[in-house]
Amino acid sequence: MRVTSKGQVTIPVDIRRLLGITPNSEVEFVVEDGRVVLRRLPGLPGRGRALVERMRGRATARSRTDEIMDLTRGE
Repeated sequence: MRVTSKGQVTIPVDIRRLLGITPNSEVEFVVEDGRVVLRRLPGLPGRGRALVERMRGRATARSRTDEIMDLTRGE
């Protein structure tokens, strides 16, 4: 992995998925026993939680599946 002139690296997708790192996630680097550890910080909700919060109270017991799917897609 190469470090850019700005000190940036790309976090591999499998590690982002494992840690739940999404765009706008906050992370920190910590040095422990001579190793650098990457941690996702709590704070902003992940994509799934944000989706549930956005939909909360919008669907009704009478909503059809296609109507609920439209809500999840923002349509």
